Amino acid sequence: MEKQVTVKMNKSYTILISLIVALGGFLLGFDSAVISGAVKGITIYFEMTEWQLGFSVGCVVFGAMAGNLLAGPLSDRFGRKNMLIIVAALFSISATWSALATGYTEFIIARIIGGIGIGGAILIAPIYIAEIAPPKLRGSLVSFNQLNIVIGISVAYFSNYFLVNMEGESWRWMLGVEAIPAVIYFFALFTVPKSPRWLILKLNEIKLARKILMKIGGEEYAETTLAEIQRGLDRKEEKGKLSDIFKHKYATIMIIALGIAFFQQITGINAVFYYAPTIFEQAGGSTDSSFLQAIVVGLTNLVFTFVAIWLIDKLGRKPLLLIGTTFMTVALLMATFAFNNATYNFNDDTLSKVGNKEIMVALSDLKGQSFDGQAALFTEVSAKLDDELFLEFKRNEITNFISINATLVLIAILLYVASFAISLGPVMWTLISEIFPSKIKGIAISVVGFFNSLISFSVTQVFPWELSNLGPTVTFAIYALLSLCAVFFVYKYVIETKGRTLEEVEELLINK
Repeated sequence: MEKQVTVKMNKSYTILISLIVALGGFLLGFDSAVISGAVKGITIYFEMTEWQLGFSVGCVVFGAMAGNLLAGPLSDRFGRKNMLIIVAALFSISATWSALATGYTEFIIARIIGGIGIGGAILIAPIYIAEIAPPKLRGSLVSFNQLNIVIGISVAYFSNYFLVNMEGESWRWMLGVEAIPAVIYFFALFTVPKSPRWLILKLNEIKLARKILMKIGGEEYAETTLAEIQRGLDRKEEKGKLSDIFKHKYATIMIIALGIAFFQQITGINAVFYYAPTIFEQAGGSTDSSFLQAIVVGLTNLVFTFVAIWLIDKLGRKPLLLIGTTFMTVALLMATFAFNNATYNFNDDTLSKVGNKEIMVALSDLKGQSFDGQAALFTEVSAKLDDELFLEFKRNEITNFISINATLVLIAILLYVASFAISLGPVMWTLISEIFPSKIKGIAISVVGFFNSLISFSVTQVFPWELSNLGPTVTFAIYALLSLCAVFFVYKYVIETKGRTLEEVEELLINK
């Protein structure tokens, strides 16, 4: 009876410290999504162009790329726990500074600091949990980090909804509120132990490592784990070099990894997460309703992440990818269809909603006219406004005139997010952790993660320009075409890894 109690207490302790560390994932998700509610406010306050807005949103990913490159080497040198504490400090500094920023440049610097924290959290937290967790609990405990990312996104949407109508500059509150969980994370990390494996590998602190391992799993677990670590030290396998990933025998592996990393971002998921309220406003929704719809997007992402965790070992990686990318394509085509069939009507009611009086006067002679699609609308309106007013019209006034099936747009976005959440979202990271041989796994995953962040940055940078200049119809059509390409890529190149050992996967891909 006493032994059973001890095991239960050890399991509870391991779950507790894993949950604390996984708060980094929560901050990662929150920081990534909270900007969606601040887009309109920061655009007006800092008087941004489309490219400046794109960079102010996407620069977080730019910082994450630097964090990706620094996290691995620095956590090896200074320890997982110490680097996570620094990551928490970076999130705190970023949230506070971006909320208080009075100039565009300092706002960008503050956002990049948060991005570095994101890049560190997404790599270090799973590494720490994997090193601290017993084998039987490792899979579920590591998944806490991905789950917390999704929860962080949902909480950010809720937070934005409740703060949007605050007096003054509500965007400052939206960005600044992140400092609260960041500070909690910072102090909570001091209660977790250092990684036993790191203590042995870097400091040869066997006595302290044994004490931590005994608290996690008991004496037998501690001795077994210490023996495994020692065997790893005795083996001293040569680490892979960057040049190794370009060898011909790894070609198929790199095609799969880089291809999945490319399609995960190029199909527009972060554009939807970062600009969700903007998209719904483009569909004619009010500010309040667009923020409420963004909450539904976050909850959909959360629910279907649970579905993915449930299905990934039952249905398999490739079937989930094929199902998800197919329905992503369908959803994006639905959004394209909805915006393509929108009409723009000029009458007393729609003209009275225009906030800019100069624009309202210039467009008053269009009263009684209706336009099918943005191309015809832009041609007519651009002839009546100078460049500055035309930009203002596209950004803030066009939604006053649109008549669209907003329900179809909402269904399309929810279907798209749900499809992503069961496929490209979680499956990519699972797949690339399985297909790389141990010799090159560390360096290869860093390269793929950097490439994934680079594509994400490009998408978020270009999206505001696409909406204003190409219109939502063409924008969603482009994403639909890219999503269709993802279906064919998965069908042709991706192999099923379910039920296979890592050695079997390695042998299959290298022979291929």
